[in-house]
Amino acid sequence: MGLELTGTTGLLFGAAGIYASFLYYGSLQEDVFAFQAPDGTTFREAWFLQAIEAGANVVVGFFGMMLSGQTQSLPLKYFAVTGGTQLLAKVCTSLALANGLSFPAATLAKSAKMAPIMLGSLLLGGASYTMREYLQVLAIIAGTVMVSTTDSRPAAPDAPSSLLGVAYICGSLAWDGVTGGFQSRLQEECKSVGVKPKAYDFMFWTNLFMTILAVLVSLATGEAFTGSRFILSNPTIMNKVLLFAACSAAGQSFIFFMISNFGPLKAATVTTTRKIFSVLLSIFLKGHVLLPLGWAGIALGSMGIAGELIPRKGKAEKPPQQTFSTGKEQCEDKAPQWRSDLAHHSSVPGESQVQLSFPMRLTFEQVSDLNTFFRQSP
Repeated sequence: MGLELTGTTGLLFGAAGIYASFLYYGSLQEDVFAFQAPDGTTFREAWFLQAIEAGANVVVGFFGMMLSGQTQSLPLKYFAVTGGTQLLAKVCTSLALANGLSFPAATLAKSAKMAPIMLGSLLLGGASYTMREYLQVLAIIAGTVMVSTTDSRPAAPDAPSSLLGVAYICGSLAWDGVTGGFQSRLQEECKSVGVKPKAYDFMFWTNLFMTILAVLVSLATGEAFTGSRFILSNPTIMNKVLLFAACSAAGQSFIFFMISNFGPLKAATVTTTRKIFSVLLSIFLKGHVLLPLGWAGIALGSMGIAGELIPRKGKAEKPPQQTFSTGKEQCEDKAPQWRSDLAHHSSVPGESQVQLSFPMRLTFEQVSDLNTFFRQSP
């Protein structure tokens, strides 16, 4: 079973898939929490929503894992931990939107996920960062504050304060930092037992544990019942929720395609610019009215996000040159291991030509890159 998408055609296919999936994903997420029923109630069941989203990813991950072949002897306890921390980060993001934080501000804030990672590295010692890196994070944080304090979109009289939304988005960033630490331990554990997870192993097992935890919490808190009643009584939002989950699963698969065939640099370029377009799309289509200070914040935050594309001296990424086999044969991976920090990117010489087949087995560094992109929401 082979699918050949090479060069510019494959790159455009992957980029279009990421843009379409995640631009619509973000728009739907904003619509879900902005929706108001005829009786004035709104949807606030973040745990229930994440259960649906993670469940959709489990389904796609399962079929992908069946096609590519399941990896045995994986350290599932670490998948469970990282799944739990990723779920907490996503729930906090949803609660930030449900508690008054605008989508543009939330998207900019999530782009500052390097801040908790940098802070943890500095506190633990052994880390060094350039002045540009500090300025990049500060620009995103300052831009977020400027946007969140000047968004003058009309709100309902009983709308929650955006200050609580800011607190939730800070919690989301903190859980992103915790997730990064546990993913490093997962990488070490996989290497110690001599296993290399495939991309769909990662997608299936991580989202399976996310689904289990989200379902348990939503049942314990009653969100599963209140959320179900709200969705069933409002068909409009039911369609948005289902499309939201489908876009999440499709987007993750397109990111997998981009990283495995064209490397993390080009995937990062697409996802980075996608964030900026998500912010602009929300402003123009969702009725956000920004004061001049808010537009200055958009510009400042976008500059900080675009800073991810500036090459870091001494780092170089070579294009992947992989030959994938079919049937029961293992793939022959001729690509050097990618060890560059995704927060800093360098140019790729030439155009990669890749023939895509199943099964697909990546180095752990590639899969780790993939999982890093999975956390880049909304």
